[in-house]
Amino acid sequence: MGLLTHRVERSEIKPGDHIYTYRAVFTYSHHGIFVGGNKVVHFTPRQNANSSSDTSSDIYNTISSIPSSCDIPDCGFRQPNSGVALSCLDCFLGKGSLYCFEYGVTPSVFLAKLRGGTCTTAASDPEETVIHRAMYLLQNGFGNYDVLGNNCEDFALYCKTGLLVMDRQGVGRSGQASSFIGAPLAALLSSPLKLLMPSPVGVATVTAGMYCMSRYATDIGVRSDVIKVAVEDLAVNLGWTDPHEEVYEDNEASRLIAR
Repeated sequence: MGLLTHRVERSEIKPGDHIYTYRAVFTYSHHGIFVGGNKVVHFTPRQNANSSSDTSSDIYNTISSIPSSCDIPDCGFRQPNSGVALSCLDCFLGKGSLYCFEYGVTPSVFLAKLRGGTCTTAASDPEETVIHRAMYLLQNGFGNYDVLGNNCEDFALYCKTGLLVMDRQGVGRSGQASSFIGAPLAALLSSPLKLLMPSPVGVATVTAGMYCMSRYATDIGVRSDVIKVAVEDLAVNLGWTDPHEEVYEDNEASRLIAR
């Protein structure tokens, strides 16, 4: 367990693990669920299949790092108009290192990790449940990609816990999103204290404390606006699919993992 992140070797991960890697010189991280068979299911912006020059394709390739030249069977598989994709571990990582997201950490450990998007106090569900959710969403989608409200980390967190934020207008479950919002919020809230604490060290300490607390308050393990939702009910409840739409068979999921 690292102080800021949890870097691991490939031999250390197991099916059902929530993994991530950093992009653009550690500017942000990309998350997914390792489903075994050297395959990862992850969530990206939808790619415009009708236009190879469309900017959405550039965004998709930047986040997912799935090269068109990969010859591994099913790498890059996704349903039409869906952002949920299956890729091999090599393509998911690109040139980045492998990290494992931590679940069930104590509040002290959570607060010690100053960078968001690395851990949660929420407990993970069993491996088979996690993989089932990931493979179900690969076939049925996870709605529209949104950087703050419905991103790759939100996808992986849902697969691991089944928890969904009830307030769809607010910040999602993503630790990266809460960090993005928490940093300027902490600076804003601490600015009046400059009148009382002229020392830069004092102001910095208060700002850091408020940043950590704002991150902790939005963690799915402690927030009160999350509910447990079965993956079979997720799409219908949120209006992503027709309730009568046919879903995939379990043997199809097994086939994709095994290849």
